[in-house]
Amino acid sequence: MDWHQAIGRLREQREPAVLVTLSEVRGHAPRHAGAKMVVSATGVWDTVGGGNLEATAIERARAMLRDGAVAPASISLRLNDKAPAEHGQQCCGGEVTILLDPLPVVPAVAIFGMGHVGWELARVLARHQLDLHLVDSRAGQLTDDRLAVLDGPAHVHAHHAPVPELVLGQVPAGTHVLIMTHDHGEDAALVDSALRHPHLGSVGLIGSSAKWQRFRKRLMAEGHTEADLARITTPIGLPGLTAKEPAVIAVSVAAAVLQQVQAEQAREVEVR
Repeated sequence: MDWHQAIGRLREQREPAVLVTLSEVRGHAPRHAGAKMVVSATGVWDTVGGGNLEATAIERARAMLRDGAVAPASISLRLNDKAPAEHGQQCCGGEVTILLDPLPVVPAVAIFGMGHVGWELARVLARHQLDLHLVDSRAGQLTDDRLAVLDGPAHVHAHHAPVPELVLGQVPAGTHVLIMTHDHGEDAALVDSALRHPHLGSVGLIGSSAKWQRFRKRLMAEGHTEADLARITTPIGLPGLTAKEPAVIAVSVAAAVLQQVQAEQAREVEVR
């Protein structure tokens, strides 16, 4: 597996890594500028030249992973017998600069209900670095031609699920869930199930305050507490936008969830 394939696999497995690149080579070195490898906590794919050069890069990359680094870093190494080396001398005679670029686990968002608003929302979110899960109980809502219009860096996962609540147990930890199906009964079942999955991130429900009041009574009857219900945000979207066009609602919801994602990432950086 080469470095490019490794990035794809690690992203699918939601495992952080560091992309190591020989950004500059002066004089003789084991590899040309542009050589790359990927380093995770337990694996290495491809090579930037072996020896002290590569061992030093792997050591630094794993330190970045332990520290939760999010900003790229660079180091320069001289490849001669007089240069300090912790992993054996490498006497090529040149000098290299190594760029270490963190590849963090990207946020995940799941849209339950691919109606007019759901598809407008998917178009916006697909343009961001996300794992984007699209879920609908109706097979016709997730056809290949409709999915083909989602052009962007997001990794899109389509789920045709006759019982969409089952998908809540399959999405990654921390997934931000947006519930907007065609059926209020399905919405209620999804909210009930989401409250039983502590691994989820935020949970947003589309609809009016009257709809939420009906849901509250039903959820309380199912044994959920006030603390449980406080996990649900409804109506989702930015306050003050009252237009009902699907595109406007979608932009409002996208802005709100992306704000949550950014706030979450900022908190993680502060903790580190």
